[in-house]
Amino acid sequence: MTSRMMKYVLVTGGVISGIGKGIIASSVATILKSCGLHVTAIKIDPYINIDAGTFSPYEHGEVFVLDDGGEVDLDLGNYERFLDIRLTKDNNMTTGKIYQSVITKERRGDYLGKTVQVVPHITDEIQEWVVKQAKVPVDDDQVEPQVCVIELEGTVGDIESMPFIEAFRQFQFKVKKENFCNIHVSLIPQPSATGEQKTKPTQNSVRELRGLGLSPDLIMCRCFSALENSVKEKISMYCHVEPEQVICVHDVSSIYRVPLLLEDQGVVSYLSRRLNMPIDAKPGKMLTKWKEMSDRSDRLLEPCSIALVGKYTKFSYASVIKALEHSALAINHKLEVKYIDSTHLEELEEPVKYHEAWQKLCSSHGVLVPGGFGVRGTEGKILAINWARKQKKPFLGVGLGMQLAVCEFARNELGWTDANSTEFNPETKHPVVIEMPEHNPGQMGGTMRLGKRRTLFKSSSSVLRKLYRDAEYVEERHRHRFEVNAELKSPFEDKGFHFVGQDVEGERMEVIELDDHPYFVGVQYHPEFTSRPIKPSPPYLGLLLAAAGKLQSYLLKGCRLSTRDMYIGSSTSDSESSN
Repeated sequence: MTSRMMKYVLVTGGVISGIGKGIIASSVATILKSCGLHVTAIKIDPYINIDAGTFSPYEHGEVFVLDDGGEVDLDLGNYERFLDIRLTKDNNMTTGKIYQSVITKERRGDYLGKTVQVVPHITDEIQEWVVKQAKVPVDDDQVEPQVCVIELEGTVGDIESMPFIEAFRQFQFKVKKENFCNIHVSLIPQPSATGEQKTKPTQNSVRELRGLGLSPDLIMCRCFSALENSVKEKISMYCHVEPEQVICVHDVSSIYRVPLLLEDQGVVSYLSRRLNMPIDAKPGKMLTKWKEMSDRSDRLLEPCSIALVGKYTKFSYASVIKALEHSALAINHKLEVKYIDSTHLEELEEPVKYHEAWQKLCSSHGVLVPGGFGVRGTEGKILAINWARKQKKPFLGVGLGMQLAVCEFARNELGWTDANSTEFNPETKHPVVIEMPEHNPGQMGGTMRLGKRRTLFKSSSSVLRKLYRDAEYVEERHRHRFEVNAELKSPFEDKGFHFVGQDVEGERMEVIELDDHPYFVGVQYHPEFTSRPIKPSPPYLGLLLAAAGKLQSYLLKGCRLSTRDMYIGSSTSDSESSN
């Protein structure tokens, strides 16, 4: 691309929320990156919270953690996974952050006593934030991005989004028309599977968007089945765009097909012309891998079931499920996740749910206990860990899952029957998990051990070290307030329960492994945040390999997948560690 001007692609939504703006924004960015461009992404959340760190998992789902410790919206996970990039906390803009910045400036006297208002001060702050953050490198080569894809959460017309819409109305003139375009994602309802596709909601949404000063360049229509030509022409006529600017985004077999769907409809060619980007309209190797991955996903037959023992909603474990999917795809197995509410494993008052939960657990090929907070359901998780350990079922504990594995072993093998975390029992005589000394309990938000930290492997025979391709250390993302009590580790080691990974100072226990077990691994960090579709996370890959009976063969081959399992031209066989 010869022009040095940054290109901005704003993705807005209409009719309803939750129609897939994040996937569409990620897919547009992916096909642009596949053309050789450096692409970054910004997510705008118009809530007043500073970040997602204090949200309830029930209300908002997963909190995604970045390298710099930013606790952000889970859509940033989509951007990182699709584009294989590393974002920062400032790639997630919120109303709270914008107002906090403006108020700080006002208190400092930056506005020289002027009346501070939404227009121009808030809208200017939004624009300045976008321009500044768009230039921050997100690729390993540290090259400044050329395109910035911006997703505005919510639907057009929401009162919370108004300052942002107004900011971008002004922004389009500041950066000039050839450097800014708007993609509007709208729903085409179909009252029944064979019913008529309705365009009126989209017409109304586009009319409202235009009334606020923005005109869509592409209208991406979310629908159950492919758009009929007559419907496409109707949208074109009533929404004042050419038919080629109406893009069908119908339901597909997997999200990996969305970039391919958009590319097939000429989105790259249109954006190249519209934004004056002289790029190759033929995406390169990156999309070839996506097609191979999508095709494989559609033809997987051999199942591998993992019991996910948690207590939140499925939405709360988005990155965990993605990491499992990436690993299952890599080893050519169809993933079946069995969600188990851990409270059902411990309560006999509801015998039907109790027996259903245990039946799910006992019929799974592997067990995963993810992270979490609070005492509810922890005893059920400990029961699941005990079962996996004694039955020699492949097990992975992440965050709290690792801590509870330590509690379980202490109770049942060391005879410390009251062993617990001080988070759940401050009076325990065997505090095997304790609060971090630097944790500030008086403040909510950003007070945990957060972001990318280095973990050193202490044993060359560690299974996890081998899965990381014999790395001496890894750098993974953390999110926790409690950690294993290092002073009590000796009795564990004597019984074959090893702390094979520690922090740089040797004070924090980061990785556990158990002797004489097919795969019993726990990690204090959260490797799911750095898993990628074509580069699965090693701890999760190890769990899937063990569950499918392939782990020993994989290790004997030097951690290389068979030709049958590898993607064409992919680096999965030489899977990098997540550092």
